[in-house]
Amino acid sequence: MFSFDPYSREVDVDPYPLYKILRDQYPCYWSEPGDCWVLTRHNDIVEAVMNWEVFSSGKGNMLDDLPERAGSTLGTTDPPRHDRLRVLVQAAFMKRSLDHLIQPIKDLANEAIDKFIDRGEFEFITEFSSPVTVGVLSHLLGMPRKDQLEIRRNIVLTLTTDPETRQKTAANLAGFEWLKKYTLNLLDEHKRSPKEDLLTRLIEAEVEGDKLRDQEIHMTSLTLIMAGVESASSFMTMLALNLDDHAQQKAAVIKEPELINNAIEESLRFNTTAQRFRRTLTVDHELHGQAMRAGDKVIMCYGAAGRDERQHSNPDTYDIHRKPEKHLGLGAGKHFCLGNLVAKLMVEHAMTVFYERMPEVKRKKEELEWITSTTFRSPVSTHYEI
Repeated sequence: MFSFDPYSREVDVDPYPLYKILRDQYPCYWSEPGDCWVLTRHNDIVEAVMNWEVFSSGKGNMLDDLPERAGSTLGTTDPPRHDRLRVLVQAAFMKRSLDHLIQPIKDLANEAIDKFIDRGEFEFITEFSSPVTVGVLSHLLGMPRKDQLEIRRNIVLTLTTDPETRQKTAANLAGFEWLKKYTLNLLDEHKRSPKEDLLTRLIEAEVEGDKLRDQEIHMTSLTLIMAGVESASSFMTMLALNLDDHAQQKAAVIKEPELINNAIEESLRFNTTAQRFRRTLTVDHELHGQAMRAGDKVIMCYGAAGRDERQHSNPDTYDIHRKPEKHLGLGAGKHFCLGNLVAKLMVEHAMTVFYERMPEVKRKKEELEWITSTTFRSPVSTHYEI
């Protein structure tokens, strides 16, 4: 009998065969182990995302979300509160062009590579993607680079759940508490000594006399740190994995570096790190003949939507030359990723330097271990040789 358990190691390792069965046979599936409905078709997910009055984010946007986050972040609020938050956060984001980040991104990539290139081997996340993303955050947020490993360790703890108990462990909760305290200390420093960076602009953001409240600033800043350190790093890691698994596509990017943007979009479609996000039904709802009840949790499998043949031609083929197609790798609707331009810019220029300096780089043959998350899919580590 078919079963889909979002907490299972099978889903962490390779969800795509299960997604195929769900899309074809159970497009609106009740997962008993997950205590949630599972949507996997592109159009169903888009319609749910747009229908925020029925599919609410206000109870949290991760299946096992921490209660403190619900209603406090852009991803865990609905209009009108979400619209207010987004306007104020965008006001902080848009004060300055992103072009000033390009050279620092290249410098950070070169700096990271300099430390391991003579050694002939390296671990991608701790030695490349994380140093680059934390370095970019130091430019954007005024965050010390020296804390990168401790920050990432606590972010991974916060995002993971014990697959056996389906609960956050004491270590998971301690990781979140550490991040909250770290972020508060960072904000206090910015309030005492304002800087020309995004955190200061968040503190000072004002639209028609309206300003962000302290709790909103705190949770928004924490979300930016988590997204910048882990989501962007994992995004870069998955792109490298996808290209390494498809030698011809990788060779094309190395020969024509301008194709890196095509590869970014294709990786977001083909194998996004942001696999599944949650909504909560505000009213009874019927879909594909299934009676869904108010209060039920619903997870929208963005990763499954990227392989939906109803939307994408040859969806299981990784092809960086395909015509641009709408994908959900960075969300959709009101919750489309606000930092998408920064993330893409970071990956584009860091990976261009990566392949320019190491055209022969390849991943070592090893079985990957994946983080245990109901939301994100990312390897714990990946080792490469030059």
